[in-house]
Amino acid sequence: MGLHCDQKSAFSLSLPVLAAWIPTMLVLLQLAGCSPKLPERKPPLFQDNFDGRTELGPSWRVTAPPGVYRIEGGELVVKGAHNHPAWLTQPIPDDAVIEVDVRSLSPDGDMKVEIWGDGKSAAQSVEYTSTGYVFIHGGWHNTTTALCRMEEHGHDRKVRQDLRVLQGQKYHFMIARKGGVIRFYIDDKLVHELIDPAPLSGPDHAYFAFDNSFNACRIESLSGKSAGKSRHAAAASFSL
Repeated sequence: MGLHCDQKSAFSLSLPVLAAWIPTMLVLLQLAGCSPKLPERKPPLFQDNFDGRTELGPSWRVTAPPGVYRIEGGELVVKGAHNHPAWLTQPIPDDAVIEVDVRSLSPDGDMKVEIWGDGKSAAQSVEYTSTGYVFIHGGWHNTTTALCRMEEHGHDRKVRQDLRVLQGQKYHFMIARKGGVIRFYIDDKLVHELIDPAPLSGPDHAYFAFDNSFNACRIESLSGKSAGKSRHAAAASFSL
């Protein structure tokens, strides 16, 4: 008897129940060789390869002190941001696919991006709550890969502790969102899926940011594309 993946179902589940079953469902589907299909790769509407300059420039709003975010050899180097993000100033659509190539310069990992935030917030104390969704690989001294809704220590965050960041190795992040379904892929493998019953949306949840806490990482490129119609006027010129 084989396992067949079909979009049709003979029963329905309430959203909270479905969300609770997602981790188990993902494991079963992956064991059966049936995993969520990768988003279609389209030409990006926006991309930044950090070539030909030494500073991020006007497309980015940096909340950290000078020198924390710098461009070296066509790569964005981030060290010791302490939850002071570099925000892209252009709003992004609710439904989008975002891709980032990143590597850690430390054995402690600590690679992080924030998406669908307010475009301006930064830590004001040791405690920091994001205004968007947070995607972490190698967090907490390279022990945790997480997808969080605003609060990194929240009860609803998705966590794995079986993945590790190798110092100097490049990782390809892909984050895909459609409505309240947010998926986090690393090197084309799904590592987390979050179903948000109250999806973050509106002008206070419309921006992308690079971030990290203590260690250094290099970001080679950012690209994105729209995954559907957007309520934001800038969606036509933004390629997430």
